[in-house]
Amino acid sequence: MVVASWVLAGWSRPPPPQKTETCGVDCMGEGAPLVGKKALRWVIMLKSAFRICLVNSVNGLITVLKNMGEKRTYEDYNLTVHYYCVLMSSGIWQRGEDEEGFYGFLPEDILKEVNRAARLKCSICKKKGASIGCVASRCKRSYHLPCGTEKGCIFQFRGSFPSYCWKHRPTQKRPSTAKGSSQCTICLELVEHAPSYNILTSPCCKNAWFHRECLQCQALSAGVFFFRCPVCNNTEKFQSEMLRMGIHIPEKDASWELEENAYQDLLQCYQHCDVKRCLCRHGRDYSEPDSKWEIKRCQYCGSSGTHFACSSLTSWEKNWECAGCRTILAESNGNIKKWRKRSLSTAEKTDIGDGLREDPSPKWPRQSPGSHLGFLIRSPKIYPNAFTHCSQLDLSCSDNRLISSPSLISPSVRNLSLRKSQLRVQKREVSNILRELRSQINIKPTRLNINRQDIWNSALKGFQKRSFNPANTIEVNYINSRSEIKMYSCLSSKEDFFQLLTLHLQNSSLFEGRFSKNLSFDSQALQDNLYYEAGKMIAVSLVHGGPSPGFFSKTLFCCLVYGPENVKPTVEDVADIDVLLTIEKIKSATTLSSLESAVSDCSEYLATIGCLKPITALGDKDILVDEILNYHVIKRTLLPLESFEQGLKTLGVLEKMQMNPDAFCSILCHKPEKLSAKFLGDLFTIYCLPGANKARSLDFWMGYLQETEGAESGVTLEDILLFATGTCSIPPIGFDPEPSVKFLHISCPIGKRHLNCLELPITKSYTKFKRTLDSSIRSVVVTTVGSRK
Repeated sequence: MVVASWVLAGWSRPPPPQKTETCGVDCMGEGAPLVGKKALRWVIMLKSAFRICLVNSVNGLITVLKNMGEKRTYEDYNLTVHYYCVLMSSGIWQRGEDEEGFYGFLPEDILKEVNRAARLKCSICKKKGASIGCVASRCKRSYHLPCGTEKGCIFQFRGSFPSYCWKHRPTQKRPSTAKGSSQCTICLELVEHAPSYNILTSPCCKNAWFHRECLQCQALSAGVFFFRCPVCNNTEKFQSEMLRMGIHIPEKDASWELEENAYQDLLQCYQHCDVKRCLCRHGRDYSEPDSKWEIKRCQYCGSSGTHFACSSLTSWEKNWECAGCRTILAESNGNIKKWRKRSLSTAEKTDIGDGLREDPSPKWPRQSPGSHLGFLIRSPKIYPNAFTHCSQLDLSCSDNRLISSPSLISPSVRNLSLRKSQLRVQKREVSNILRELRSQINIKPTRLNINRQDIWNSALKGFQKRSFNPANTIEVNYINSRSEIKMYSCLSSKEDFFQLLTLHLQNSSLFEGRFSKNLSFDSQALQDNLYYEAGKMIAVSLVHGGPSPGFFSKTLFCCLVYGPENVKPTVEDVADIDVLLTIEKIKSATTLSSLESAVSDCSEYLATIGCLKPITALGDKDILVDEILNYHVIKRTLLPLESFEQGLKTLGVLEKMQMNPDAFCSILCHKPEKLSAKFLGDLFTIYCLPGANKARSLDFWMGYLQETEGAESGVTLEDILLFATGTCSIPPIGFDPEPSVKFLHISCPIGKRHLNCLELPITKSYTKFKRTLDSSIRSVVVTTVGSRK
């Protein structure tokens, strides 16, 4: 007999007709394994598709659980259920697709769970219909969701959605230094230093205590992307602990980000001429772009401005500083910075007494020739081990480097230097992220037999094996055409393999474009699932220490990170010459008749891609061009993009890309930074034998790097790196172990690739040092190049 929904709601008899429908599956908990729940669609659950009745002002977990998500009624089954109730059920699986039943939960399965739960009695209120079971072994307690919340049960909104009764719920350890009481970090009310159900402590900060309801409110408002420790901003460790303690963290954007026009005021630009004598007849607030009456804002504060003409600026001058910022910078830089003198405008020359609101440029004492130059004493990283370390004093005379003052650097060079500095910071950040992902790698080996003459097919064969596990340590054996293993002692096999594989992918038919590449549409490759394999190979290469791809276009990267619906492609993304000609013909139309003629000439193509529309105005050409670009770059490659994304999810790489877009952009959209003597000098840690002439050996090493950079040596900086580490570029994840240089009593240099160590001889003359190093490195480079052919 079918059990009606009122049974599980705790009614001893059917409710009166005027009562509202109750949930047929009353607040069910963990229980059954959630295999087949499609990762439970936790992301989708909290978004608008479910229309969950949560409000921003919700207070605490009790309010959340009382809401219980979307309610749906099945009249044919005489059944009404909430989404949370079905989701937390112990004996139900998501057997259908997302659009079937109740987001994959079929009505007949829900009805079976209703029948099962009708026999279970709540351990708290003693009424039937309690289907939440404690996951602790041998614990037979069952309870309703509201009853469990009031009793102090914990429901974990992650993994298989387990629930714990009040006896077996997870607890936090009391810190040894916890005494007395302090303020809740969120509401500032006093809390005792004693972890309990209602009082939680931070896993990453000492003496940081919170009310459970305060944390729950913050989590609901901030969402998974902004919920972090209020004290130290730690995200991963803090969220993991709060999920363990039953805090519900919805995967949605923060509430303040969803408010329409919340930051509208920040989009307003300062538009006012602050020069004491403004020459513009239209007033201080008038600004005409690309003319002498355009307002230029201070490059530092942005809260002061001037017309180009009022301060005698030229159109090519990109930077301008107001008087306040100029004074501050002058004081902070002392007598090193020389400010550019600006001539007075004609109006200012005729009325000097009126003058400018700005102060004149600071005047500096006249300097003798050469006084603008400074000296920088730089030493490589030097650490003691079995060797003695070399102090900076040892290099006081041997490693002086001449540099120019910042005042002599042009603004364009300074901006370029700033961009390079930002890229270095982002690359350090992505290195830390990849090292974190590398913690998944186990010591169990996966061996790949690779034919260098057919790198793609042999790699594809290895990656498509059922036994291939990306989390295993990868070992590469090179084989010849007869499948005989061929060893290359001069190569570091795995790094060299990833280098060749990345180069092949860059030039393959899966991508199109000259330098910055987008995905192409190759129907055969799509059918063979090659886009997925390419994404997986790139993900595996990054985590296992492979090279930086560096060939992604910004459009492709943004599609992967922000979604293709949020990306607007440009003409630079088009690689097809015919499409470029079509776009150029439409854009060059200057009259309505010429535009109609251009559209008529390519009407067949426009009709094929669904962009053929009546032309009513000249402005329609911009809309038409945007539609062509969107089709050719985005819509046409949606299927390859989806497959490529699935491959990049390997080892969690895509997820980290979406969480850290700036960091990953530095390695996916930018080529690796060119090696320099300074870069290599900083990269290698220096070790010296006790009693050796440290200063001389170090001077020989730094001098050799300088000469190599200046093409005065027979090798290149890349050859030196290859000789020491087996790879000619710095992998995004960095080196493990860190590269080092050891000065020993040996006859010739030795490169120990497995240790990333370069052993150099201690010589009395630089000529001998350079000759032996050149000879050894050249012999290895020649062998390496020969083996790659």
